[in-house]
Amino acid sequence: MDTLIQQLINGVMLGSIYALIALGYTMVYGILRIINFAHGDILMVGALTTLSAINVLNNTFPHLPLLLQLGCALLIAMAVCALLAMAVERFAYRRLRNAPRLAPLISGIGVSVLLQTVAMIVWTRNPLMFPQILPMDPIAVTAGSEAHPPAIVTVTGIVTVVLALVVMTALWLLVEYTRLGRGMRAVAENPRVATLMGVNPNAIITLTFAIGGMFAALAGVMMASNYGNASFSMGFLPGIKAFTAAVLGGIGNIRGAMVGGILLGIIEALGAGYLGELTNGVFGSNYQDVFAFMVLILVLVFRPAGLLGERVAHRA
Repeated sequence: MDTLIQQLINGVMLGSIYALIALGYTMVYGILRIINFAHGDILMVGALTTLSAINVLNNTFPHLPLLLQLGCALLIAMAVCALLAMAVERFAYRRLRNAPRLAPLISGIGVSVLLQTVAMIVWTRNPLMFPQILPMDPIAVTAGSEAHPPAIVTVTGIVTVVLALVVMTALWLLVEYTRLGRGMRAVAENPRVATLMGVNPNAIITLTFAIGGMFAALAGVMMASNYGNASFSMGFLPGIKAFTAAVLGGIGNIRGAMVGGILLGIIEALGAGYLGELTNGVFGSNYQDVFAFMVLILVLVFRPAGLLGERVAHRA
């Protein structure tokens, strides 16, 4: 039971990160019907930018509290990633909005490779240590025993889950109850009619990419904080898994992205925890990435619209 609780805790923490990334995919798809495969690498840029900003702040203001340094560095990284996402939209996707779907897909993959190459040049190929600003001391959740250690959680994990839930709730309220959200829904429904109603589709799409970029930066910092390092290749695989989470919940559906991210994290954690026992040690936790792609295949075969249903407007 302690193992089950521990894997559920790990899954919720990991799924919260996947859900934040998946929101970027699902917002863009809901408006443009394209998958921004460069989104995971924007996450990587956010984590590495935060690390560089922390180093600069630490050298410039050595007496500044580490938590405040992290907050300032995160704001800088979110601004950088928002601008980067806007640039990606402007130069990689805007001219391809009415092109065959294969064209923006190839363009996104090209941008992904470009961002990884630039990051490798700027921050080197080697993983960089991310400072442990929040306490990593384990907090026992269950009593445990000598034979079975207790399930634990860390302050960093708790902050990750709480912050992800707050951000996801804020986004849902933004889309449902604000003028910007109404503009997003209008552009998703019909850009031409939205223009006649005083909505600027280009501005709405650019802001959507910017919001997705800020979420990616936040997710990147969460990942780097929990795993203790950041590298130029850290965004590719989580980006693919977050895309799987978006498909699982229902691409274009914001609540679906949240549910899909949490559920995928739990599936992956449970697989990592019990795969060795189920296979008598033939396969170990290093095969946990397989589960994300198994889920993707099963969803595409048996329920292509996702658990909560694909939510995109049917344009006239």
